[in-house]
Amino acid sequence: MPTTSRNRTQQVEQIREHVLGTADRLYYHRGIHAVGMDVLRDESGVSLRRLYQLFPSKETLVEAVLHRRRQIWNTWVDDAVAAGGGTPRGQLLAIYDMLARWSTEDGFRGCIFVNAFSELGGTTPHIAALVRDQKVQFQQRLAGIVAATGAPAALADQLAVLAEGAQTTAAITGTPDPIQHARTAATTLIDTALAVGKPGKKA
Repeated sequence: MPTTSRNRTQQVEQIREHVLGTADRLYYHRGIHAVGMDVLRDESGVSLRRLYQLFPSKETLVEAVLHRRRQIWNTWVDDAVAAGGGTPRGQLLAIYDMLARWSTEDGFRGCIFVNAFSELGGTTPHIAALVRDQKVQFQQRLAGIVAATGAPAALADQLAVLAEGAQTTAAITGTPDPIQHARTAATTLIDTALAVGKPGKKA
């Protein structure tokens, strides 16, 4: 690729990423319906013409923001699992520690996927499907770790429900306490499941 074309491509990618970052911040803190393309233009400094060249519709932009957030979320989970040490139990609990840290950040409003589903799930089917896919992917990630513990597969569903509910409740109450309670409940669930799975133990 000629240098001029490569530079132009890089510039477009930089502008696109800037727009996505700005849209992500605005949608998360103000809500999707509250942020029109004119607001995004003013906040990003990118003209409406260029915005629509990059994203033909607001729905396309929302979808791109959610795909970007899914990559960020997966990185957070991967980092938490890595920080959880060599045991699957520690890795599972480290995910709740990650959620607790996140919930103390300024402007925390819970899960952007849940928020997007609340606003668009009833009117935009493929945004709803994207949100469902993200939730299934998280549950499957937990399922892989649970399988390594030897615990029943249902534990992954239980831990996912705890994590999802804790995020929403923490956002509503404005305190990380629900996530700490969820971590305590997760510890009990994990340890009970592991104890039941040992020889000589009964449910």
